[in-house]
Amino acid sequence: MSMHHLGETRSRRALDHLLQTPDTFVWAPLPGMKDAMACVHAAPALGAAFTQYTAQFDDGGELASTGDSRFVYVLEGTLQFFRHGTPEVLRAGSFAYVPPMTPHFIRASGGPAQAVVIEKRYVDVFPERKPRPVVGHEDDVAATALAGDEALQVRTLLPADIAYDFAVNTMEYQPGASLSMVEVHVMEHGLLMLDGEGIYRLGDAWYPVAKGDFIWMGPYCPQWFGALGKKPARYLIYKDWNRHPLQGSR
Repeated sequence: MSMHHLGETRSRRALDHLLQTPDTFVWAPLPGMKDAMACVHAAPALGAAFTQYTAQFDDGGELASTGDSRFVYVLEGTLQFFRHGTPEVLRAGSFAYVPPMTPHFIRASGGPAQAVVIEKRYVDVFPERKPRPVVGHEDDVAATALAGDEALQVRTLLPADIAYDFAVNTMEYQPGASLSMVEVHVMEHGLLMLDGEGIYRLGDAWYPVAKGDFIWMGPYCPQWFGALGKKPARYLIYKDWNRHPLQGSR
C-alpha cells in the first residue's frame, strides 16, 4: 500500500513556509489556458505576493497573457513564444520574461510540454525605467560562485536592472555543498527542485527534498539548504527584488 493511502506525505504547511511534493499536486485549467492544466503552488491565498504554477500542455496547448508580468521556464518539451511575427522557440532550459500589459501567448509544439510559470503584479516606481522582454537559455548564462564557493554556482536569468521587480535564478550544488549561513530576510521565495536531492531547513524544521518538490518561503522564514546524494542538486528560485519594502506593500 502506498503512503498516501495511509494519509502520509512529505508535504508540509506552516505559517511561513510550504513544502509541496508531487504526490499532492492537484491539476486544473486556469483562464487563458487551452488544452493545458496547472498545478498552482503559490498564490495570494497562501500569503504570497506572486503566483507560481507548473503548466502541463498537450500538443498544441496554449497559455494566453494575463496583463501581469510573467516569467516562463521550460521543463520538458518545446514551446513557441508568440509576441509578434515569427514565434521564438523555447526548449527545455529556455526561459522568457514579458513585462506587464504585453500581449503574447505560448503554444506547445511537437508534443506535450511542461513549464514553470511565475506571475506578479508589477511594482512601478521608476517611470523612466521600464522592463523589457527577455528570452534566453540557461546554458547561455554564465555561472558565478556564490560567496566564492566554487561548489555552489548561480545563474541569474533576469537582468541586474532596477526596472525588474523580481529575480529568478538557478542554483547548482555539488554533493555535500551547502549555503554558508541560515538566511533570514524580507524577500519571499518560490523554489522548484530541478535535479538531485538534499535537506532544506524551513523555520524550525528540516525536510528531505528531491527533484519535483516545490517550496514557498515567506518573508523572514529561516532557511538553509545542503545537497546530498551522488549527483548535483539544482533548483529554480524566485524572489521579489529591487524595491523598498514599503513600495507595493500589501
